[in-house]
Amino acid sequence: MKAPHTCSSEKMNPQTLLLILLLLPAARAFQFTRMAQYVDSHQEEYVEALRDWVAIESDSSNVLKRPDLHHMMEVVAQKLRLMGGTVELVDIGEQELPNGQILALPKVVTAQFGNDTSKHTVCVYGHVDVQPAKLEDGWNTDPYNLTEINGHLYGRGASDNKAPVLAWIHAVGAYQALHMDLPVNVKFVIEGMEETGSNGLDAMILAQRNTFFSDVDYIIISDCGWLSRRPALTYGTRGNCYFFAEVEGPKQDLHSGVYGGSVIEPMTDLIGILDSLISPSGKIQIPGIREAVAPLTDEEWKMYQDIEFDLENYKNKTGVSQLMYDNKVDLLAHMWRYPTVSIHGIEGAFSDPGTKTVIPAKVTGKFSIRQVPNMDPAVVKTQVTDYLHSVFGKRKSPNKLKVSMVIGAKPWLANTQHPLYEAGKAAVNKVFNVDPDLIREGGTIPIARTFQDVTGKSIIMIPIGGFDDGLHSQNEKMSRYNYIEGTKLFIAYLNEVSQIKKTSV
Repeated sequence: MKAPHTCSSEKMNPQTLLLILLLLPAARAFQFTRMAQYVDSHQEEYVEALRDWVAIESDSSNVLKRPDLHHMMEVVAQKLRLMGGTVELVDIGEQELPNGQILALPKVVTAQFGNDTSKHTVCVYGHVDVQPAKLEDGWNTDPYNLTEINGHLYGRGASDNKAPVLAWIHAVGAYQALHMDLPVNVKFVIEGMEETGSNGLDAMILAQRNTFFSDVDYIIISDCGWLSRRPALTYGTRGNCYFFAEVEGPKQDLHSGVYGGSVIEPMTDLIGILDSLISPSGKIQIPGIREAVAPLTDEEWKMYQDIEFDLENYKNKTGVSQLMYDNKVDLLAHMWRYPTVSIHGIEGAFSDPGTKTVIPAKVTGKFSIRQVPNMDPAVVKTQVTDYLHSVFGKRKSPNKLKVSMVIGAKPWLANTQHPLYEAGKAAVNKVFNVDPDLIREGGTIPIARTFQDVTGKSIIMIPIGGFDDGLHSQNEKMSRYNYIEGTKLFIAYLNEVSQIKKTSV
């Protein structure tokens, strides 16, 4: 009698092979379900980790908090070390303060998990410094004591950017805990100066372009938020050109009763030229600015039309009775893909309570122009400087005008047809069972453009923060739901990226 046939890898019949191939997707789904259950069962541990991080007052703008910032970076590095990562604290030099004081910049944490050359390598960027916060600013809870109310985790830095950084770390940790191979190699770059301009980071990225970043295929940033309750993928940010316009007149401040009517006042000149920047309807009046903007395409219009966005909710959230535009597409376009002028303040002017009757001898107006693709900060600097001097010249004033651009951050825009975004859509669908909105950010994340220009790698922004998280404001929060489901999203995304064909760039 013939011995029963055994299926070895050498003698597998076609029917058995087909069955295995058909079952592979189910195996992947089962593994994700198992990982999602692991995340759910460890969510209290994740919340406690966020509580520990929020308790560290890592305010990068306050030099007195610099020791806390150094400690924060050590805490991040140690967490990654305990997970078995190859971790380095990269010295990025020193910072000179306006008073001449020299301070060490917080070191940048880099880490690597996996070095399988047959796999893609992704690099996750995040930051763990925060904006200033004090209870007396109007917080309902201690900003540095994570407080849960109705499923929301309140604390400075909870959403921007400590919870997203932790969610990425926990995503890697979940693979490890369940003894599953990471589907891709994962690198981390975590800094501590993002809220004050990422001092030293550009130079560090340039210096490590051919070392740490040499094998990176894709870069992921999660320092952003959803537009509504629908999950989103972010594919663009505006840049920022920030200007000082200084008008100087008398040698010292003057009494308005004694000298008013006899001198041409710097403040009057300044307000006159600032008023010339933008019309009451929001039209930028500087020649060449609007002409440089790429026209809105039919495809873009359709994308904006499909985005979930409620104008009335937005109006109520901002506390205004009227918006600049009364339809969704126009408003989103002017928030994301058109430039805007914002006037931020006047240095040298009297701003304290009371009635000081002074004519300031020198005042400096501060304003910014958000950049969009096709705009070049160097060109914008020339356009603004020439225009303001032209307007000022027509005033026939004896005062002196000096215009300077102190920030020139470029915009960033990605191709939504790139496989990174297809992977993002698949991951969002797996976790939330909806298609994500494809959105842009009106604000500026300069590091995205730096990564793009220096490394040449493709970038995606995957937010998990809510639309109402209150970044930089009082009562900043991250919802428990977004934090936990965001961790699952990152787990799913790593798996989706692993399936991108190696030929994709």
